[in-house]
Amino acid sequence: MRAIWNGVVSFGLVSVAVRLYAATYNHDIRFHQVHEVDGGRIRYKRVCEVCGNEVDYADLAKGYETEDGELVTLDSDDLASLPLSSSREIEVVEFVPAEQVDPLLLDRSYYLEPDPKAVKPYALLREALRRADQMAVVKVALRQRETLALLRVRGEVIVMQTMLWPDEVREPDFQTLADGIDLKPQELQMASVLINSLQGEFDPSQFEDEYRAAVEELIDYKRQHGGARPVPAAATAAGEPIGDLLTALKRSVEEARATRSGSTPAPGGAPAGGGAPAGGGAAGGSAAGGGAADGGGAASGGTAGGDPLAGSAPASGKKKPAAPKAPAARKPDSRKAAAKAEPAPAKKTGGRSKRGA
Repeated sequence: MRAIWNGVVSFGLVSVAVRLYAATYNHDIRFHQVHEVDGGRIRYKRVCEVCGNEVDYADLAKGYETEDGELVTLDSDDLASLPLSSSREIEVVEFVPAEQVDPLLLDRSYYLEPDPKAVKPYALLREALRRADQMAVVKVALRQRETLALLRVRGEVIVMQTMLWPDEVREPDFQTLADGIDLKPQELQMASVLINSLQGEFDPSQFEDEYRAAVEELIDYKRQHGGARPVPAAATAAGEPIGDLLTALKRSVEEARATRSGSTPAPGGAPAGGGAPAGGGAAGGSAAGGGAADGGGAASGGTAGGDPLAGSAPASGKKKPAAPKAPAARKPDSRKAAAKAEPAPAKKTGGRSKRGA
């Protein structure tokens, strides 16, 4: 077990250092809600019912709706101004007989373990409670909220049971029990005989949760007969809904690049497959500096002039008219530019080449 709280029990001038452990837990089998078709987990999101947008946790506030239809909102600063108790003390208020405590007031149970240096005062308090057949009414602050609790003895351990406040217990108001009911002596006698015939010593270990056992048996049966499958992986971030304008624009740019280049864009922002012909790099750089490619009019579609998509066409998807427009089958003007930069080959005569001076 793992301690969830530590502090001291104080009664009079005696203090006992203790650690707090949860005494109970729920043994129910826990299920996840999944999509029956593919087994994917069902997730819930915080959606505002007014604007329909998903709300981040940081933008949440607490709202109290009054009986006359007004909403009072409390933010984190308002809640921080409340008088929260940070005391680490279990203060004994009084000792009361066990029969005076209504079990309906009892809430959660915790074990108190003494600090190694406080074993003797712990044992002293335990034995005093056992001999007097009393319970200690205490005040304690758990999760920064003060609550009432009881200290009682269970075996060799002191148990602390938190209590509900009196106004948290409802009063029964059943009209059917308000009217007088006439019971005959013979009926009471027969009921007493039945009770006596079913008397016994209470042993909780003789009872079993049959429903839980049946669920475990059903799960095991389905596992052995092909009713199980691997847990599916969660969807990637690309499949998540778009929550803001900037994300939508970025994804639109990526999709446009991929559509133009015919492949997925590289992380650096340039098209993975290349938006321009392989031989057109020099012509594209010339067009960026001077606005026109060498020997062939304007650059194709004007993309070298600073298109935000950095692809082979403008973001609008429409090409600007070229004057004159080169045939689609011809390569860009990089060959002409390369031809000017290199010396012309010599004419062949008689099977041997002659170069000019």
